[in-house]
Amino acid sequence: MDIKDQLNSDIVKAMKSGDKATTETLRGLKSAIKYAEIDIGHDLDNEETLTVIAKQAKQRRDSITEFKKAGRNDLVEKETTELALLEKYLPAQLSEDDIEKVVQAVIAELGVTDMKGMGQVMQRTMADLKGQADGKIVNQIVRKLLSN
Repeated sequence: MDIKDQLNSDIVKAMKSGDKATTETLRGLKSAIKYAEIDIGHDLDNEETLTVIAKQAKQRRDSITEFKKAGRNDLVEKETTELALLEKYLPAQLSEDDIEKVVQAVIAELGVTDMKGMGQVMQRTMADLKGQADGKIVNQIVRKLLSN
């Protein structure tokens, strides 16, 4: 089943069950997908839809971090719930050890030995791990491995 079809089906289920939080979150996601389609000028395929969902999930993670700093636990709970809903549509996230193995392979393949090649390593790694890892974590691992 297409991701957008699954999303529409889940919205209907949430509406029928009276789950306002889920309905609101999924409608917001559907809206973000629609805006991306308008910007691009065509219907999104599954890969492009996953990119939009990943972007929405990243926004939630960033919000959670900021709300924790501000001591807004009520908003942290809301964003955490929304993030959990969004993650159902994303591929499983890799562990840091798995990410590190991929980064090491990319570094060896590109022959990068210092921080000057970080951009190359990041670009290639993010393309390889599309949707399976948060860019912030990948960045930290690349920095750690290239600074040794």
